[in-house]
Amino acid sequence: MRKFTRLEGVVVPLDRANVDTDAVIPKQFLKSIKRTGYGPNLFDAWRYRDHGEPGMDHGKRPLNEDFVLNQPRYKDAQILLARKNFGCGSSREHAPWALLDYGIRCVIAPSYGDIFFNNSYKNGLLPVVLSEAEVDRLFYEVASFPGFRLVVDLEPQTVSTVNGSFVAKFDVEPFRKYCLLNGLDEIGLTLRHSDKIRAFEARRREQFPWLFL
Repeated sequence: MRKFTRLEGVVVPLDRANVDTDAVIPKQFLKSIKRTGYGPNLFDAWRYRDHGEPGMDHGKRPLNEDFVLNQPRYKDAQILLARKNFGCGSSREHAPWALLDYGIRCVIAPSYGDIFFNNSYKNGLLPVVLSEAEVDRLFYEVASFPGFRLVVDLEPQTVSTVNGSFVAKFDVEPFRKYCLLNGLDEIGLTLRHSDKIRAFEARRREQFPWLFL
């Protein structure tokens, strides 16, 4: 898992509440269990004017030019600004996979669906919770200034504008913070104990050799 320490990036605003995981990555794209390849289908039903299916040539699909991801001012955005209850709905790890594959590394919203919130941390996507008033101000700022950027710094747990005119603190559980700062998912956490695992397996082979015939 990629480490998350400090991110300075362009902000893309998604001014909709209750965005569910089927909107983030529609169900027809869930057939694969690979963690990559979902970026072109992020917000597929809103991003394109046709119905998307796996294997389509996205370069030939008609774009919805009004949707924020298709607007040049938000090109290469790494921070998604959203409204309350982002990522609600069904459980699918593909939602953070799609955001990450597109290039989004942090979401800022007043609240999240619980499962999406947990899945985000497990995959290296930082879900920042700010107050509705703070989110309102950021929506105003991003609309007012093309190329609006924010700095998300995990160690001090702050979100700020590049010039420091806005600074907000956010909470993060210490263990989750440790995992993100060190790029450790559940597999990475387990592999920290690889020496002990190998020693256990060696003892097991000696004690129960018939299991390995």
